[in-house]
Amino acid sequence: MNYELKNQSLTVTYNPEVLTLTVAVSGTKEIWAWNAVPTLRLADGTVLSFADAVCESKPYKTGIADGVRAVYSGFRAADGTVYPFTVSTFVFLDMASGELRTEATLSGDTRCQLSAMVYPPRMKYDAKEGEGYTVLPRMQGTLVPAGHPIKIVDGIIYERDAYIPIFGQIKNGSGYLAIYETPYDARYELAGEEVQPYFIPSLGFMGEKRAMRYTFYAKDCDFNVIAKGYRSYLSERGQLVTLKEKIARNPKVAELIGTPVIHSGIAVHISPKSDFFRPDDPGFNDNYTTFDERAEQLAVLKKNGVEKAYLHLDGWGNHGYDNLHPDVFPPHEAAGGYDGMKRLGDACKELGYLYGIHDQYRDYYYDAESFSLDNALEYGDGSHPYCSVWYGGPHSWMCATLSPDYVRRNYNTFAEHGIELDGSYLDVFSVVLLDECFNPDHPMTRRQCAEKRRECLDILTSRGIIPSSEEVLGCIINSQVLCHHTPFYTTGWDDPESKSIGISVPLLNLVYHDCIITPWFGLNGKGGWGLPGVDWGFLWALLCGGTIYYNIEESPERIAFGKIALELHKRIALCELVSHELITERRRRSTFSDGTVVEADFDACTFAIHYPEGKVVSGSLDA
Repeated sequence: MNYELKNQSLTVTYNPEVLTLTVAVSGTKEIWAWNAVPTLRLADGTVLSFADAVCESKPYKTGIADGVRAVYSGFRAADGTVYPFTVSTFVFLDMASGELRTEATLSGDTRCQLSAMVYPPRMKYDAKEGEGYTVLPRMQGTLVPAGHPIKIVDGIIYERDAYIPIFGQIKNGSGYLAIYETPYDARYELAGEEVQPYFIPSLGFMGEKRAMRYTFYAKDCDFNVIAKGYRSYLSERGQLVTLKEKIARNPKVAELIGTPVIHSGIAVHISPKSDFFRPDDPGFNDNYTTFDERAEQLAVLKKNGVEKAYLHLDGWGNHGYDNLHPDVFPPHEAAGGYDGMKRLGDACKELGYLYGIHDQYRDYYYDAESFSLDNALEYGDGSHPYCSVWYGGPHSWMCATLSPDYVRRNYNTFAEHGIELDGSYLDVFSVVLLDECFNPDHPMTRRQCAEKRRECLDILTSRGIIPSSEEVLGCIINSQVLCHHTPFYTTGWDDPESKSIGISVPLLNLVYHDCIITPWFGLNGKGGWGLPGVDWGFLWALLCGGTIYYNIEESPERIAFGKIALELHKRIALCELVSHELITERRRRSTFSDGTVVEADFDACTFAIHYPEGKVVSGSLDA
């Protein structure tokens, strides 16, 4: 049966029995339509089509929704087997927002029986080359021009394939923004150039309602409109926590504005069982620099013109970097132990620098004093994660329900020894996928994992410590102030020949620029982690309004040049990134809410900063 749903801007024609839906948007000739049949995927590989189920539908209207409820049951496999699943769906127009929304709730499954519910169907996308593009939240942001499909391996929401739970498509100026309203168990895949959202079980069951919303735009739609639509969605729900709000909670955050990051370390010990171990190079496997030597290097930086800085210190623990977590005390004794670590903090304070450290509460090392598999993450089959890549060798992952108490314990230890920290980086919390744990003593959903990661960061804030983590996930950012980087998706993470996959754009910054502080590499050359090999990171720092990294041994010339970015960051860190324009793919323009405009040319390696009072700062980099 065909149903028609209408508001001032949309006309939706929907037939739940044959699973067709079209959306006509007032003011454009473009029609958006479902282009697939939804399915259920079983863990054994069986695929069940909604078209092979019995459908019962009826119109359903409330004061805020005008739509259709459709219930699917009697799912039948190709071999004739009937499964006892019921999927209750609701497709409706939101009368308050004007958006199209979809909901689906599945019942009747047994634990770990299903692997995915592929609903709602993907939208048809047949734009020809030059007519539009797909917007993907892969890391900082990716545009996929029509006619140039890319591949997605995992499509995990809240991981590198999707820092934020959205996607969008544009064709001839018309477009749509899709938002995962239930993002924690969400995924996407690409069928050619069409984006197919789907959902996976939580602790083995599909259970909870899975929901999407679509905002359609008749004209002048681009990736800026997509980003700002999501920013408005967050703001309306109180989910956009700005740096101004974070400063109000922890005034020390204000000291980061216009401040470079110095990334350095103390000790390295590489386990023979680590993938990094070099049997013929003992000096590589074990080495250290004392806390006092690092203090001396910082004093030279100060003398050479670095007025303020944030020190990010790796490898301070007993066995050095990525070892023994969460039981890392005492600090590396040959490098100076507790007293040396305190002296370095005191030296930072005298220099006017912020003192931050690297820390870890997910990788859970077998040789940690308190290690027990009872506290490790547990999969549905009773097994545990295992990894031996990193320096410390064999480890599992700690269940995040237990992580906050370890954070409290360890930061009490710092306080007991008079080590005053200004910042702490809790590794991987804002980049790796959300975990779920099946251990009956500490079960955890992905949503609860995000909550516990945020709790760890909030503990730091409550103690006046600036919370930091690796990259930026939308489910973590409200408790995070500083990140390691938010780069782009490229063909090689740290390869001088790496290329952009699609067109790199600062989608994340268009949503969150005034909510997070991001340093960029790039004073000393092109390329680097997550950057195309032909791009200067310094230019991206300017366009994205971020701060920069200095090396702990940096030339006075580079220090002076870096102050261009630091002055810009000081001016616009608390401003919204209003728009980012592709003059051409290699020439860009960013506009901030105070009126500052930044232009950069990646081929000519030039830039110009136009401040609202008329001041212009321009320059070039070595090509």
